[in-house]
This record gives sequence, structure tokens and C-alpha cells, in this order.
Amino acid sequence: MTGVEQSRQAFGARLRELRKAAHLTGVQLAADAGWHSAKVSRIEHGKQTPSDSDLVEWCRLCGADLLLPDLRAALANIEALWQEWRRIAATGHAQQQRRRIELEARASTIRNYENAVVPGLLQTEPYARAVLETCIDFVGGIDDIDRAVAARIARQRILHHGTHRICILLAEQALYTTVGDNEVMTGQLERLIDLMPLPRLALGIIPRTADFLYTTTCFVMLDKRIAEVETISAGLSITQPRELAYYEKTWAALHRQARYGEVARAMITDALKLRLTQP
Repeated sequence: MTGVEQSRQAFGARLRELRKAAHLTGVQLAADAGWHSAKVSRIEHGKQTPSDSDLVEWCRLCGADLLLPDLRAALANIEALWQEWRRIAATGHAQQQRRRIELEARASTIRNYENAVVPGLLQTEPYARAVLETCIDFVGGIDDIDRAVAARIARQRILHHGTHRICILLAEQALYTTVGDNEVMTGQLERLIDLMPLPRLALGIIPRTADFLYTTTCFVMLDKRIAEVETISAGLSITQPRELAYYEKTWAALHRQARYGEVARAMITDALKLRLTQP
């Protein structure tokens, strides 16, 4: 169970206590509110997130109007943990990049695992543009590609300024996945080699022949307090210590598999040589 699910269940349990304190059954509350009879049960068990109007009606029927502001704030916190790309796209992709700048600025240690593409902190401008164009085309929403690219490149200031410690683990496959075209890939691979000497950056490459660990998606860990995970439909912020422990365990295992220094440089160089031989 994810932290989001736990939070929804805890919120539902809180609403259930309000209903019981008002001496109402779930059926009575649903009938008085004009809802389907199963709606109350779904909300109380965390299977359905109530809307703002649902909260207003719940508090009115339970005589708990004074609790409405607190309940609204609690619901907003839950929704902040799970951000649908559709909702993010509606406000523009540049805003999401600026949010990452703020999150990364507050972290002393940034750990990033990527299994398919080079992460934003290491991307060239043409590579970033190709990635974001694909994302905008897939998700839809506002086409703010120029602002989104500029914001993503602005994130890279922490590679050269501040006291951040940045460790990036990159699956070898990402060196070969074509983003943009051959020219874009050549420039990106050369960029990786150029960045490797930076004192605050540790770049590890996980061989394609590494053993299977567990079903692992890309993720970013900011210190030991939050893990940012991207799924196909949404971005998930994980803060529950019990869940974070799994990411720490996964990171440690991936770190052991990674190759660093001259071995990593040779792996990138091999991928670059392949690109240079292609027309």
C-alpha cells in the first residue's frame, strides 16, 4: 500500500468518525446528501476521494461545519502527493520544471536513477527539447516547450554552484535509446563525458547484463525525506518512512551494480563510437 492510499484511508476514517458522532448510518448520510448508497462507504475506505462539495455536505449533515477548513487542508495535502500529468499539463510543463528547481535547491543530496533516458540535470538543450516535445505530445496540455526547456536547463546550475552532492545511476540502455536523432545523441553522450570530472557529481552506469533486482521505475531521492517517482499517468511524491526504506534498499542494490570512473567512461565512449559510425 502506498502512502497516498494510507493517507486516503486515514482521511476516510476521520470522516467516518464524524458520521458516527452524528449518529448517522452510511445509508442515512448518503440518502440525506442525495448520493448513491455506496458512495459513503467508498469515501470512508479510501476508495474514492471526496470533492470539495462532498466535504461541505458531509460537514453540514454531521454538524461539523467548523471542521471544514481543516478537512479541506488535509485533502489538499493528500492530492499533492499524487499529481496527474493531465493536471500538470493544464498549467504548463515549465511550471513543473520550476517546481523541481525549488525541491532540488532544498536538498543537500540528490540521488537519481534513470532506466531509459539521461536525466534532466545532465541533458543538453537539444536532448531536453526532444524529451519534452515527446512528453507534451503524449500528455497534451499547454505547449510551452521553449519555457519548459529553459527551466530544465536552469535546473543544472546546481551542478556548478552550491554544496549539493549529486549521484546519478544510469542504466546502460539509456546510452543507446535514441532521443531526437543521431546528432542529438552524439552531443548528449559527449556531454556526459564532459560532466564526469565535476567534483559534486558521481555518475554510475549500470551494465545491461546486470542481474534483475526488482521491478524498478526511475526515481529521485532528495536527502532521506522524499522520493519522487514518475509513472505513465502521474508523478508520485513518497514521504512515508516505511516506503522510503524500500527506495533506500533499491538504491543500495543499484549502486553495487553500477560502474564508475574509467569503466563508466569506457561504456559511454563505446555508445558514442557507435553513434559516430552511423550516417
